[in-house]
Amino acid sequence: MDKHVIINIGRQFGSGGKTIASCLGERLGIPVYDNELITKAAENSGLSASVFSQSDERRGFLGLGSFLGSLRFWDSSRNVMNDGELFRIQSETIRDIAGKGSAIFVGRASDYVLRDFETLDVFIFAPLEVRKRTVAERRGISMEEAEELIIRKDKARKSYYDLYTLGDNWGVASNYDLCVDSSLLGPEASAELIISFGRQAGRI
Repeated sequence: MDKHVIINIGRQFGSGGKTIASCLGERLGIPVYDNELITKAAENSGLSASVFSQSDERRGFLGLGSFLGSLRFWDSSRNVMNDGELFRIQSETIRDIAGKGSAIFVGRASDYVLRDFETLDVFIFAPLEVRKRTVAERRGISMEEAEELIIRKDKARKSYYDLYTLGDNWGVASNYDLCVDSSLLGPEASAELIISFGRQAGRI
């Protein structure tokens, strides 16, 4: 693909956002960065990938004022690096990848991190009942347990996003170029819809 294409995928838990991102990657011939991004951030920083996975898309233990104010990222009492610094390292990795070529990023507030790039920002959602069935089948748990997990995961994603984007409101339609209900078309057709929209918008 000649055009430099950057697609950012935000998603509700259980909506199939990662699957749709994979479909987009296959059709467009563009690499998809999700868990792989954690590994790259770890490689770039010299830290263990487990450090990133433990804090992945969860709100850090330092408040926003501490993150923006003192810029002291090392918690000497716990001998660990806080999530503000991990977010900075990961953001630098996202920007480095995006600067070098086309890419699809899943989550991690990539739409905010790349706000000065030309991107296609998409949010994937689905009705709660649909997501409950998906998660229950995928995890082998009850519908009640699935609902509790969905609520917990979505809350964590919103908290993470809103913290590092200064309250930019995760999942709010006006923050994205396109919002897609994945339950209506399924992953592959949803990917085709996104591609069609992106081409008409001049982003693909």
